[in-house]
Amino acid sequence: MSKIAVLIADMFEDVEYAEPAEGFKKAGHTLIHVGLKPGAVVRGKHNREKVLIDRSADDVHVAEFDALFIPGGYSPDGLRAHPGPVKFVKDFVESGKPVMGICHAAQLLITAQVLGGRRVTGWVSIVQDIKNAGADYVDQAVVEDGNLLFSRNPGDIPRFIEASLRKMKEAG
Repeated sequence: MSKIAVLIADMFEDVEYAEPAEGFKKAGHTLIHVGLKPGAVVRGKHNREKVLIDRSADDVHVAEFDALFIPGGYSPDGLRAHPGPVKFVKDFVESGKPVMGICHAAQLLITAQVLGGRRVTGWVSIVQDIKNAGADYVDQAVVEDGNLLFSRNPGDIPRFIEASLRKMKEAG
C-alpha cells in the first residue's frame, strides 16, 4: 500500500484531516505527518484533533513517499510562509505522484508556483487566488488534473476519499 505524506500545521480543519486519514488507514495506507518541527503536536482549529509531527518538511524527500495529502483550514496558509514545505510541495507536484488536497490546500501550490495551466478547486475565499496563479478554477466536489486531486470543502469529503483511494491505486 501507499506511504502518504500528510503536510500539516496548527489550525488545520479537523474533519478535513480526520475523515480522509481514517479512510486512508482503513484502506491499508501508512500516514507520515510532515510539518515544521518533528515531535511537535499540532491541533485542529476546532481543537477536536491533535496530530504528532513525525518529520520536518526540511528533512523529507519526495522519493520517500507515494502520495501527498494536504488538509485545509489555516494550516496551508501557515505552512506556505516557510521555504521547506513550499519546496516539498513543488517537488511533489513536479514528480507526477498524486497530490491530494481539500479547501485551502491550494494555497501551498499557489506559493510553490505550480498551478499555471492546471485545473483545480478550493474554498470559495481562494478562488481569485487560484485564478491569479494561472489555474482554471472548477466549482466541483472533486477536480482531477494529472496528478492533482482537489476538493472544495468538508461536504466533499466522502467523494474526495473515494477519488483519492482510486488515484493512489492507479498510481500504485
